[in-house]
Parts: sequence; C-alpha cells; structure tokens
Amino acid sequence: MKKVAAEPYRDIDFTGAKRGAVIPLEPGKTKISIRLDNAVIEYFRRQVEAAGGGNYQTLINDALVAFIGQGVVLDAVRQVVREELRAARAAPRQAKRRAVEA
Repeated sequence: MKKVAAEPYRDIDFTGAKRGAVIPLEPGKTKISIRLDNAVIEYFRRQVEAAGGGNYQTLINDALVAFIGQGVVLDAVRQVVREELRAARAAPRQAKRRAVEA
C-alpha cells in the first residue's frame, strides 16, 4: 500500500473567515443530537432500503410529525363526541318538556 505524505504547511489567512455551516440549513429545522434505540434506527433504515433509497432521518421526522398530528385529530374527535353526547342527553329532556307543555 502506498503511503500518502501529508501536505506541507501552508500559511493560510483566515482573517475574513466566518464560523458556522458552509451549507445553510433548511429553514424551520434544527440540528440536534439524539439517542435512539438501535432497533428504531434499523427499522427506519430497512424502510428506506425497501423503498429503494431515501433518508432514514427524514422518515423518523415524518413519523414524529404524524404522531403529533394524530394527537390533534384525536383531540378534535373527542370534542365532537362530547358535543354529540351533550346534544343526545339534552334531546330527551327537551322532548319531555314539550310533552308537558302540550
């Protein structure tokens, strides 16, 4: 195997350099570090492989967004059921009042 020599020292001027990412981040997203179970990561990687490519991190993000949305939908369904139950309980009382008034 051929050894690669290190590049000789160069005097590089960094006075005009800026710190931070070279490629700007997408708006609305934040880079974080998170620990996940190996099984979770492997599951999403298999999903990407089965789909023929993609990004497993995007799938994890999509799953979390769907989970949040599911909670919003469940809250809306609960509210509708409460309103319907209230109306159903009130209907027999109103029918009795009408019968008494008649």
